[in-house]
Amino acid sequence: MFVFVMTLKLVKWSFLFLVLNHNFQNIEGCFDSIISFGDSLADTGNKLHITLNKIPPSHFSLPPYGETFFHHPTGRFSDGRLVIDFIAESFGLPLVPPYLEGEDERNNVKFRQGVNFAVGGATALDSAYLLDKGVTSSNNVSLGTQLNWFKDMMSSFCKFPSECKEFLQNSLILMGEIGGNDFNYGFLGNSTKEEVESYVPAVIKTISSAIEELIELGASTLLVPGDLPIGCSSAYLTKFMHSDKGQYDPKTGCLNWLNKFSQQYNELLQKELHLLRDLYPTATIIYADYYNAAMQFYASPKSHGFRKGALVACCGAGGPYNFMFSTICGDPAARNICSDTSVYASWDGMHFTEAAYKWIATGLLKGTFTFPPLPKICTDRFNPNVNQFYDSDLFGVRYK
Repeated sequence: MFVFVMTLKLVKWSFLFLVLNHNFQNIEGCFDSIISFGDSLADTGNKLHITLNKIPPSHFSLPPYGETFFHHPTGRFSDGRLVIDFIAESFGLPLVPPYLEGEDERNNVKFRQGVNFAVGGATALDSAYLLDKGVTSSNNVSLGTQLNWFKDMMSSFCKFPSECKEFLQNSLILMGEIGGNDFNYGFLGNSTKEEVESYVPAVIKTISSAIEELIELGASTLLVPGDLPIGCSSAYLTKFMHSDKGQYDPKTGCLNWLNKFSQQYNELLQKELHLLRDLYPTATIIYADYYNAAMQFYASPKSHGFRKGALVACCGAGGPYNFMFSTICGDPAARNICSDTSVYASWDGMHFTEAAYKWIATGLLKGTFTFPPLPKICTDRFNPNVNQFYDSDLFGVRYK
Protein backbone atom coordinates (compact mmCIF):
# COMPACT_ATOMS: atom_id res chain seq x y z
CA MET A 1 0.00 0.00 0.00
CA PHE A 2 1.23 3.49 -0.72
CA VAL A 3 1.60 5.56 2.38
CA PHE A 4 2.17 9.25 1.76
CA VAL A 5 3.92 10.59 4.83
CA MET A 6 4.05 14.38 4.77
CA THR A 7 5.53 16.17 7.78
CA LEU A 8 5.52 19.95 7.80
CA LYS A 9 7.75 21.64 10.41
CA LEU A 10 6.08 25.02 10.90
CA VAL A 11 6.82 26.05 7.35
CA LYS A 12 4.32 28.15 5.47
CA TRP A 13 4.27 27.65 1.75
CA SER A 14 1.83 27.11 -1.05
CA PHE A 15 2.02 24.82 -4.06
CA LEU A 16 2.05 26.20 -7.59
CA PHE A 17 0.18 23.46 -9.43
CA LEU A 18 1.91 22.53 -12.67
CA VAL A 19 -0.22 19.54 -13.45
CA LEU A 20 -3.97 19.25 -13.74
CA ASN A 21 -5.70 15.98 -14.55
CA HIS A 22 -2.37 14.47 -15.64
CA ASN A 23 -1.85 17.21 -18.26
CA PHE A 24 0.99 19.71 -18.09
CA GLN A 25 0.70 23.45 -18.03
CA ASN A 26 3.54 25.61 -19.29
CA ILE A 27 5.22 27.64 -16.53
CA GLU A 28 7.39 29.97 -18.56
CA GLY A 29 10.12 31.97 -16.93
CA CYS A 30 11.04 29.50 -14.18
CA PHE A 31 14.21 28.49 -16.01
CA ASP A 32 15.75 29.79 -19.20
CA SER A 33 17.30 26.46 -20.15
CA ILE A 34 17.84 22.82 -19.16
CA ILE A 35 21.26 21.18 -19.00
CA SER A 36 21.11 17.42 -18.74
CA PHE A 37 23.58 14.67 -17.86
CA GLY A 38 22.79 10.97 -17.58
CA ASP A 39 22.13 7.72 -19.38
CA SER A 40 19.39 6.22 -21.58
CA LEU A 41 16.64 7.47 -19.26
CA ALA A 42 17.51 11.00 -20.41
CA ASP A 43 19.35 10.53 -23.72
CA THR A 44 17.61 12.42 -26.54
CA GLY A 45 19.98 11.33 -29.30
CA ASN A 46 23.66 11.31 -28.28
CA LYS A 47 24.03 7.53 -28.40
CA LEU A 48 22.38 7.57 -31.82
CA HIS A 49 25.05 10.00 -33.09
CA ILE A 50 27.84 7.89 -31.59
CA THR A 51 26.57 4.77 -33.37
CA LEU A 52 25.33 6.48 -36.54
CA ASN A 53 27.43 4.41 -38.95
CA LYS A 54 27.18 1.17 -37.02
CA ILE A 55 26.44 -1.96 -39.10
CA PRO A 56 24.03 -3.48 -38.39
CA PRO A 57 22.21 -0.43 -37.02
CA SER A 58 21.70 -0.18 -33.28
CA HIS A 59 18.38 -1.64 -32.14
CA PHE A 60 17.16 1.67 -30.68
CA SER A 61 17.74 3.43 -34.02
CA LEU A 62 15.05 1.29 -35.65
CA PRO A 63 11.26 1.11 -35.43
CA PRO A 64 9.23 0.71 -33.30
CA TYR A 65 11.34 3.13 -31.21
CA GLY A 66 9.83 6.61 -31.33
CA GLU A 67 6.55 5.44 -32.85
CA THR A 68 4.15 7.07 -30.37
CA PHE A 69 5.00 10.77 -30.40
CA PHE A 70 7.72 11.40 -32.96
CA HIS A 71 6.60 8.64 -35.37
CA HIS A 72 10.21 7.70 -36.07
CA PRO A 73 13.29 6.75 -34.02
CA THR A 74 15.01 9.77 -32.46
CA GLY A 75 17.62 8.06 -30.31
CA ARG A 76 15.33 7.99 -27.30
CA PHE A 77 15.10 4.59 -25.65
CA SER A 78 11.31 4.56 -25.65
CA ASP A 79 8.28 4.70 -27.88
CA GLY A 80 7.99 8.44 -27.27
CA ARG A 81 8.90 11.20 -24.86
CA LEU A 82 11.02 10.90 -21.74
CA VAL A 83 10.87 12.63 -18.36
CA ILE A 84 13.22 15.35 -19.61
CA ASP A 85 10.85 16.07 -22.51
CA PHE A 86 7.87 16.54 -20.22
CA ILE A 87 9.90 18.79 -17.92
CA ALA A 88 10.96 20.94 -20.87
CA GLU A 89 7.39 21.19 -22.12
CA SER A 90 6.12 22.16 -18.67
CA PHE A 91 8.56 25.08 -18.52
CA GLY A 92 7.67 26.24 -22.02
CA LEU A 93 11.10 25.28 -23.35
CA PRO A 94 11.92 23.38 -26.55
CA LEU A 95 12.80 19.70 -26.29
CA VAL A 96 16.43 19.48 -25.18
CA PRO A 97 18.74 18.69 -28.13
CA PRO A 98 21.63 16.22 -27.83
CA TYR A 99 25.10 17.74 -27.61
CA LEU A 100 26.52 15.49 -30.33
CA GLU A 101 24.14 16.63 -33.06
CA GLY A 102 27.15 18.04 -34.89
CA GLU A 103 29.99 20.50 -34.74
CA ASP A 104 27.96 23.24 -36.40
CA GLU A 105 25.22 22.96 -33.78
CA ARG A 106 27.34 23.64 -30.73
CA ASN A 107 27.20 27.41 -31.02
CA ASN A 108 23.64 27.35 -32.28
CA VAL A 109 21.08 29.48 -30.48
CA LYS A 110 19.05 26.36 -29.68
CA PHE A 111 21.66 25.39 -27.05
CA ARG A 112 20.83 28.64 -25.29
CA GLN A 113 17.61 26.98 -24.13
CA GLY A 114 19.05 23.60 -23.35
CA VAL A 115 21.65 20.98 -24.13
CA ASN A 116 21.70 17.29 -23.30
CA PHE A 117 24.93 15.39 -22.58
CA ALA A 118 23.21 12.14 -21.51
CA VAL A 119 24.24 9.00 -23.39
CA GLY A 120 22.52 5.63 -23.44
CA GLY A 121 24.62 3.10 -21.53
CA ALA A 122 26.66 5.78 -19.74
CA THR A 123 27.99 5.13 -16.25
CA ALA A 124 28.89 7.35 -13.33
CA LEU A 125 32.24 5.60 -12.88
CA ASP A 126 34.73 5.31 -15.73
CA SER A 127 35.16 1.98 -17.49
CA ALA A 128 38.67 1.42 -16.05
CA TYR A 129 37.37 1.62 -12.49
CA LEU A 130 34.54 -0.79 -13.25
CA LEU A 131 36.86 -3.19 -15.01
CA ASP A 132 39.06 -3.22 -11.92
CA LYS A 133 35.91 -4.34 -10.06
CA GLY A 134 35.38 -7.13 -12.57
CA VAL A 135 32.57 -5.27 -14.35
CA THR A 136 32.60 -4.85 -18.11
CA SER A 137 30.61 -1.94 -19.54
CA SER A 138 29.48 -1.71 -23.14
CA ASN A 139 30.06 2.02 -23.15
CA ASN A 140 33.15 4.16 -22.55
CA VAL A 141 31.13 7.30 -21.76
CA SER A 142 31.10 8.19 -18.09
CA LEU A 143 29.79 11.16 -16.13
CA GLY A 144 33.33 12.52 -16.29
CA THR A 145 33.21 12.35 -20.09
CA GLN A 146 29.96 14.30 -20.12
CA LEU A 147 31.37 16.94 -17.78
CA ASN A 148 34.33 17.37 -20.13
CA TRP A 149 31.94 17.87 -23.06
CA PHE A 150 30.07 20.42 -20.99
CA LYS A 151 33.25 22.37 -20.17
CA ASP A 152 34.38 22.22 -23.80
CA MET A 153 31.05 23.68 -24.90
CA MET A 154 31.09 26.40 -22.26
CA SER A 155 34.61 27.48 -23.29
CA SER A 156 33.29 28.51 -26.70
CA PHE A 157 29.73 29.26 -25.61
CA CYS A 158 30.39 32.34 -23.49
CA LYS A 159 32.48 35.41 -24.21
CA PHE A 160 33.09 36.12 -20.52
CA PRO A 161 33.04 33.97 -17.33
CA SER A 162 30.24 36.13 -15.95
CA GLU A 163 28.12 35.25 -18.98
CA CYS A 164 28.63 31.53 -18.33
CA LYS A 165 27.76 31.96 -14.67
CA GLU A 166 24.57 33.83 -15.49
CA PHE A 167 23.61 31.12 -18.00
CA LEU A 168 24.09 28.38 -15.38
CA GLN A 169 22.27 30.31 -12.66
CA ASN A 170 19.20 30.52 -14.87
CA SER A 171 19.33 26.85 -15.92
CA LEU A 172 17.86 23.73 -14.39
CA ILE A 173 20.61 21.10 -14.18
CA LEU A 174 19.36 17.52 -14.50
CA MET A 175 21.94 15.22 -12.93
CA GLY A 176 20.78 11.99 -14.46
CA GLU A 177 19.54 9.55 -13.66
CA ILE A 178 23.17 8.38 -13.64
CA GLY A 179 24.69 5.41 -11.82
CA GLY A 180 22.02 2.89 -12.74
CA ASN A 181 24.16 1.36 -15.46
CA ASP A 182 27.05 0.90 -13.04
CA PHE A 183 24.72 -1.49 -11.22
CA ASN A 184 23.14 -2.94 -14.37
CA TYR A 185 26.50 -3.97 -15.80
CA GLY A 186 27.34 -5.58 -12.49
CA PHE A 187 24.12 -7.44 -11.72
CA LEU A 188 23.35 -8.44 -15.30
CA GLY A 189 26.98 -9.40 -15.84
CA ASN A 190 26.92 -11.89 -12.96
CA SER A 191 28.52 -9.82 -10.21
CA THR A 192 27.26 -10.72 -6.75
CA LYS A 193 25.19 -8.31 -4.69
CA GLU A 194 28.15 -7.81 -2.36
CA GLU A 195 30.44 -7.03 -5.29
CA VAL A 196 28.06 -4.39 -6.62
CA GLU A 197 27.57 -2.93 -3.14
CA SER A 198 31.33 -2.51 -2.85
CA TYR A 199 31.39 0.32 -5.39
CA VAL A 200 28.16 2.08 -4.39
CA PRO A 201 30.14 4.67 -2.33
CA ALA A 202 32.29 5.43 -5.38
CA VAL A 203 29.20 6.00 -7.54
CA ILE A 204 27.76 8.41 -4.98
CA LYS A 205 31.07 10.22 -4.57
CA THR A 206 31.37 10.64 -8.35
CA ILE A 207 27.88 12.15 -8.58
CA SER A 208 28.58 14.37 -5.57
CA SER A 209 31.86 15.61 -7.03
CA ALA A 210 30.13 16.46 -10.32
CA ILE A 211 27.47 18.43 -8.45
CA GLU A 212 30.17 20.34 -6.56
CA GLU A 213 32.03 21.14 -9.78
CA LEU A 214 28.88 22.44 -11.46
CA ILE A 215 27.99 24.59 -8.45
CA GLU A 216 31.51 26.04 -8.42
CA LEU A 217 31.03 26.92 -12.10
CA GLY A 218 27.79 28.75 -11.32
CA ALA A 219 24.94 26.21 -11.25
CA SER A 220 22.31 27.12 -8.67
CA THR A 221 19.45 24.63 -9.18
CA LEU A 222 20.14 20.92 -9.61
CA LEU A 223 17.66 18.04 -9.85
CA VAL A 224 19.27 14.74 -8.81
CA PRO A 225 17.28 11.54 -9.45
CA GLY A 226 17.67 8.38 -7.43
CA ASP A 227 17.59 4.82 -8.71
CA LEU A 228 14.47 3.13 -10.05
CA PRO A 229 13.06 -0.06 -8.46
CA ILE A 230 15.25 -2.44 -10.45
CA GLY A 231 13.47 -5.44 -8.95
CA CYS A 232 10.48 -4.51 -11.13
CA SER A 233 12.45 -4.36 -14.38
CA SER A 234 11.51 -6.98 -16.99
CA ALA A 235 15.21 -7.62 -17.62
CA TYR A 236 16.00 -8.22 -13.96
CA LEU A 237 12.86 -10.32 -13.48
CA THR A 238 13.99 -12.46 -16.42
CA LYS A 239 17.60 -12.72 -15.27
CA PHE A 240 16.75 -13.61 -11.67
CA MET A 241 13.56 -15.59 -12.21
CA HIS A 242 13.04 -17.87 -9.24
CA SER A 243 10.62 -20.60 -8.20
CA ASP A 244 10.60 -19.32 -4.61
CA LYS A 245 7.57 -17.04 -4.43
CA GLY A 246 8.89 -15.63 -1.18
CA GLN A 247 11.45 -13.63 -3.14
CA TYR A 248 8.69 -11.60 -4.79
CA ASP A 249 6.49 -8.83 -3.46
CA PRO A 250 3.00 -10.39 -3.58
CA LYS A 251 1.40 -7.04 -4.45
CA THR A 252 3.70 -5.92 -7.26
CA GLY A 253 5.45 -9.11 -8.41
CA CYS A 254 8.82 -7.35 -8.08
CA LEU A 255 11.93 -8.97 -6.62
CA ASN A 256 12.32 -7.82 -3.03
CA TRP A 257 16.10 -8.08 -2.69
CA LEU A 258 16.78 -6.00 -5.77
CA ASN A 259 14.34 -3.30 -4.72
CA LYS A 260 15.92 -3.25 -1.29
CA PHE A 261 19.27 -2.60 -2.99
CA SER A 262 17.76 0.38 -4.85
CA GLN A 263 16.22 1.75 -1.66
CA GLN A 264 19.48 1.49 0.26
CA TYR A 265 21.37 3.22 -2.55
CA ASN A 266 18.78 6.01 -2.64
CA GLU A 267 19.07 6.52 1.12
CA LEU A 268 22.84 6.91 0.83
CA LEU A 269 22.46 9.31 -2.09
CA GLN A 270 20.01 11.46 -0.12
CA LYS A 271 22.42 11.61 2.83
CA GLU A 272 25.12 12.84 0.46
CA LEU A 273 22.79 15.49 -0.96
CA HIS A 274 22.04 16.64 2.59
CA LEU A 275 25.76 17.16 3.17
CA LEU A 276 26.06 19.08 -0.09
CA ARG A 277 23.20 21.38 0.94
CA ASP A 278 25.14 22.24 4.08
CA LEU A 279 28.28 22.93 2.04
CA TYR A 280 26.44 25.03 -0.56
CA PRO A 281 23.52 26.75 1.21
CA THR A 282 22.89 29.17 -1.66
CA ALA A 283 22.40 26.34 -4.17
CA THR A 284 19.13 24.45 -4.47
CA ILE A 285 19.74 20.70 -4.66
CA ILE A 286 16.56 18.77 -5.34
CA TYR A 287 16.22 15.01 -4.87
CA ALA A 288 13.99 13.39 -7.50
CA ASP A 289 12.42 10.25 -6.06
CA TYR A 290 12.24 8.11 -9.20
CA TYR A 291 11.80 5.00 -7.05
CA ASN A 292 8.46 5.93 -5.51
CA ALA A 293 7.32 7.84 -8.58
CA ALA A 294 7.54 4.51 -10.43
CA MET A 295 6.26 2.38 -7.54
CA GLN A 296 2.91 4.14 -7.75
CA PHE A 297 2.10 2.34 -11.01
CA TYR A 298 3.89 -0.88 -10.07
CA ALA A 299 1.67 -1.07 -6.98
CA SER A 300 -1.50 -0.22 -8.87
CA PRO A 301 -0.99 -0.55 -12.63
CA LYS A 302 -4.62 -0.64 -13.74
CA SER A 303 -5.55 2.52 -11.86
CA HIS A 304 -2.78 4.24 -13.81
CA GLY A 305 -4.07 2.97 -17.15
CA PHE A 306 -1.71 0.02 -17.52
CA ARG A 307 -4.28 -2.67 -18.23
CA LYS A 308 -1.55 -5.08 -19.34
CA GLY A 309 0.30 -4.61 -16.07
CA ALA A 310 3.62 -2.95 -15.36
CA LEU A 311 6.05 -5.87 -15.54
CA VAL A 312 5.66 -7.26 -19.06
CA ALA A 313 7.42 -5.37 -21.85
CA CYS A 314 5.48 -3.97 -24.78
CA CYS A 315 8.22 -4.76 -27.28
CA GLY A 316 10.25 -7.96 -27.12
CA ALA A 317 10.73 -11.50 -28.33
CA GLY A 318 8.56 -13.45 -25.91
CA GLY A 319 9.05 -15.12 -22.56
CA PRO A 320 7.18 -14.55 -19.28
CA TYR A 321 8.07 -10.84 -19.30
CA ASN A 322 8.41 -10.50 -23.10
CA PHE A 323 12.13 -9.97 -22.69
CA MET A 324 15.13 -11.95 -23.93
CA PHE A 325 18.74 -10.84 -23.63
CA SER A 326 19.56 -12.46 -26.96
CA THR A 327 16.82 -10.67 -28.92
CA ILE A 328 15.80 -7.20 -27.82
CA CYS A 329 13.31 -4.65 -29.09
CA GLY A 330 14.33 -3.31 -32.50
CA ASP A 331 16.00 -6.56 -33.53
CA PRO A 332 14.29 -8.17 -36.56
CA ALA A 333 13.42 -11.24 -34.49
CA ALA A 334 11.72 -9.19 -31.74
CA ARG A 335 8.28 -9.36 -33.30
CA ASN A 336 6.17 -9.53 -30.15
CA ILE A 337 5.14 -5.86 -30.19
CA CYS A 338 2.04 -4.51 -28.48
CA SER A 339 -0.54 -2.58 -30.47
CA ASP A 340 -1.23 0.01 -27.76
CA THR A 341 1.80 1.29 -25.84
CA SER A 342 -0.36 3.34 -23.46
CA VAL A 343 -1.53 0.24 -21.60
CA TYR A 344 2.04 -0.91 -20.87
CA ALA A 345 4.52 0.63 -18.42
CA SER A 346 7.57 -1.27 -19.69
CA TRP A 347 8.66 -0.48 -23.23
CA ASP A 348 11.56 -2.81 -24.05
CA GLY A 349 12.25 -4.49 -20.72
CA MET A 350 14.85 -1.96 -19.61
CA HIS A 351 13.07 1.33 -20.26
CA PHE A 352 9.57 2.75 -19.81
CA THR A 353 6.89 3.71 -22.29
CA GLU A 354 6.03 7.36 -22.81
CA ALA A 355 2.90 6.76 -20.72
CA ALA A 356 4.98 5.59 -17.75
CA TYR A 357 7.50 8.42 -18.11
CA LYS A 358 4.61 10.86 -18.08
CA TRP A 359 3.45 9.52 -14.71
CA ILE A 360 6.96 9.92 -13.30
CA ALA A 361 7.26 13.44 -14.68
CA THR A 362 3.85 14.32 -13.25
CA GLY A 363 4.98 13.31 -9.78
CA LEU A 364 8.14 15.40 -10.08
CA LEU A 365 6.39 18.47 -11.47
CA LYS A 366 3.62 18.41 -8.88
CA GLY A 367 6.23 18.20 -6.15
CA THR A 368 5.02 14.88 -4.77
CA PHE A 369 8.31 13.16 -5.56
CA THR A 370 10.79 16.06 -5.41
CA PHE A 371 12.43 17.21 -2.20
CA PRO A 372 12.33 20.18 -1.84
CA PRO A 373 9.18 20.39 -4.01
CA LEU A 374 9.92 21.58 -7.53
CA PRO A 375 6.80 23.82 -7.70
CA LYS A 376 7.98 25.70 -4.62
CA ILE A 377 11.38 26.22 -6.20
CA CYS A 378 9.73 27.90 -9.16
CA THR A 379 7.94 30.38 -6.90
CA ASP A 380 10.90 31.06 -4.65
CA ARG A 381 13.89 30.01 -6.74
CA PHE A 382 16.15 32.87 -5.76
CA ASN A 383 15.62 32.55 -2.02
CA PRO A 384 19.13 31.69 -0.75
CA ASN A 385 17.72 29.96 2.34
CA VAL A 386 15.39 27.57 0.54
CA ASN A 387 17.39 24.49 1.54
CA GLN A 388 17.04 25.18 5.24
CA PHE A 389 13.27 24.85 4.97
CA TYR A 390 12.98 21.77 2.78
CA ASP A 391 14.92 18.58 3.04
CA SER A 392 14.33 14.91 2.41
CA ASP A 393 14.26 14.18 6.12
CA LEU A 394 11.49 16.74 6.69
CA PHE A 395 8.99 15.04 4.50
CA GLY A 396 9.03 11.99 2.29
CA VAL A 397 6.94 9.58 0.29
CA ARG A 398 7.48 5.92 1.00
CA TYR A 399 6.23 2.67 -0.35
CA LYS A 400 5.45 0.07 2.28
